[in-house]
Amino acid sequence: MNLKTPLSALVGIGPGIFYKLKRLNLNTVEDLIYHFPFRYDDFSNSTSALEAKIGETVTLQGEIWSIQNIFTRSRKIITKAVFNDGTSPIELTWFHSSWLTKQIQTGDRLQVSGKISKYKNKLSIIAPKWEKQLPTRQVGTQIHTGRLVPVYPETDGLSSKWLRTKIDKLLPQILDKIQDPLSAQIKQEMLPLSEAIQQIHFPESWEQAEKARKRLGFDELFFVSLATQKARLQWQKKPLVKPLTINLDKLNQFIGKFPFKLTKAQQKILQEIISDLKKEQPMNRLIQGEVGSGKTVVAAIITYLVHLNGLKTLFMAPTEILAFQHFETISKFLKPYKVKVGIYTGSKKDAKDAEVIVGTHALLSGKLLTGNVGLVVVDEQQRFGVEQRTLLRSKARIPHFLTMTATPIPRTVALTLYGDLDMSVIDEMPVGRQKVKTFLVPERKRADSYKFIAKQVSEGGQVYIITPLIELSETLTTVKAAKVEFEKLKKIFPNLKLDLLHGRMKGSEKEKIIRQFRDGKTNILVSTSVVEVGMDNPNATIMIIEGAERFGLSQLHQLRGRVGRGDKQSYCLLYTSGVASKERGRLKYLETTFDGLKLSELDLKIRGSGQIFGTLQSGRFEFKIASFSNITLLEKTKESAQKILAEDPTLDKYPLLKAKLQDIASGVMPD
Repeated sequence: MNLKTPLSALVGIGPGIFYKLKRLNLNTVEDLIYHFPFRYDDFSNSTSALEAKIGETVTLQGEIWSIQNIFTRSRKIITKAVFNDGTSPIELTWFHSSWLTKQIQTGDRLQVSGKISKYKNKLSIIAPKWEKQLPTRQVGTQIHTGRLVPVYPETDGLSSKWLRTKIDKLLPQILDKIQDPLSAQIKQEMLPLSEAIQQIHFPESWEQAEKARKRLGFDELFFVSLATQKARLQWQKKPLVKPLTINLDKLNQFIGKFPFKLTKAQQKILQEIISDLKKEQPMNRLIQGEVGSGKTVVAAIITYLVHLNGLKTLFMAPTEILAFQHFETISKFLKPYKVKVGIYTGSKKDAKDAEVIVGTHALLSGKLLTGNVGLVVVDEQQRFGVEQRTLLRSKARIPHFLTMTATPIPRTVALTLYGDLDMSVIDEMPVGRQKVKTFLVPERKRADSYKFIAKQVSEGGQVYIITPLIELSETLTTVKAAKVEFEKLKKIFPNLKLDLLHGRMKGSEKEKIIRQFRDGKTNILVSTSVVEVGMDNPNATIMIIEGAERFGLSQLHQLRGRVGRGDKQSYCLLYTSGVASKERGRLKYLETTFDGLKLSELDLKIRGSGQIFGTLQSGRFEFKIASFSNITLLEKTKESAQKILAEDPTLDKYPLLKAKLQDIASGVMPD
């Protein structure tokens, strides 16, 4: 067995379990041992029942005196056991776990962990964690109780207990086969890799867990830094391109026909891009800007300049919704100049003789990869996999490359994740854009808010209602689902036209629903966060978000950006599913903060890296443990990568490092 051994080859993993593992993206032994816990249950307080305090989480060792399943009047099954640690009997209670009577027998010695309570004057633990005290294990070496117990990302039918058991068996067989790719100089200040992996899964103390997290987090950030900086060096060696000729008269005429003035931020970024286009080096730039800040306008201007040089532009969007949106916008700007704009998506292919082709990843079809492409524009590029990189690799003549994102990315994060790109920020909104009034609505005011919605619609406004899920979940019972909410709202608003939109619909169906909403034929659009990018309806004045606590502040801000795009005052109402006051405090920031970058920084401080990674890591890098809130560690990884590349740009002196980087780069970076 080695790190690349498929999990399907291991004893005890049949097709059913392997399918569940794949849902967690776990395919090999390496994937499993790098499936890190996201928290720990602290069951390290070993005591006796007599000394335990009510409300305290403890671990007890003792014997099962009796165990049985009991049927309630409603025919539910409760499993009850009497457990004695030698000082006092305790009642253990489990729900929906009738199978336990086959696993636990009277007379078994168990170690149990849980919170002590009192019920009918008897000591009790509800739903305790447990494991048998086996002779093969010494006291204190249990993995499910009596220690810091790792809790992992799970999937239906694959519990943390199963993952702990399997990882515990694998580690002794695999740890000595793990090679540490870091240079000797970097390693000397850190925990060895094999120790870090052992201790992240089964730490003996919080201090051990933190040291392991620091080492493994360093690795993730270091390889990101190394990959992006190396990619930048490689990009600079790309074949030279002929500098574009910039016709200032035609450029000014083009801009002068707009029914609005460019903001200073747009003008500044336009000059940065024009400077790139005049060079013999292909442009590789990222524009970051709020929803509605005018990124597409800048892209349209650049597309026109590329057209004047006799070259084509490919404009890629992550969804059909966004592709059709861009097609209409770009067409509006370019058609007066006889520039043919084509569309190429899964559901519509009309790009014959087009000089500008807007589409989804379907653009990567070999039929469209002509040698005359001078510019590739990719919107919300983090939502793609590796397709846009594949496109670059496949072309003999490297086009200029412009990516755009509305995702607010803290500067520290952007410098690491996008170190291979030049970066521009549109930090100014168009004149006249009103702030969207935002309110966190308590459940008691829900009926009043529905009256408010009806009033807004009667005055000509339209409404988005966003839910976190498409359908109800067995595990997330309190979370709203689009399909259920849609049926409920049809009864609440019987005289209004409602429509439903979600990601599982066919492209043609989505397009029809969106067009009806934009044409004003639909009053209320119930949707999942699929509308986060690509929906532009100036007539929409209300954004309702159900289960707002399940979204990061940045994502909520982007959803809010779907309204307030016209001249009417717009509103965003946030509903929650009975959350704690701390969580409500986090959401309250949206009532007073309208700067996406500030909100992303708040997300970073309050909720950590996960909220950013949730939208950024697809198609670029996967982070399981790294935290961008540790600025010192971030700087250290960046400096370490710079030193190594300055000394050896090819990494030939570091074969393990080079091999590891190639593993990562094959999926996310250009050759």
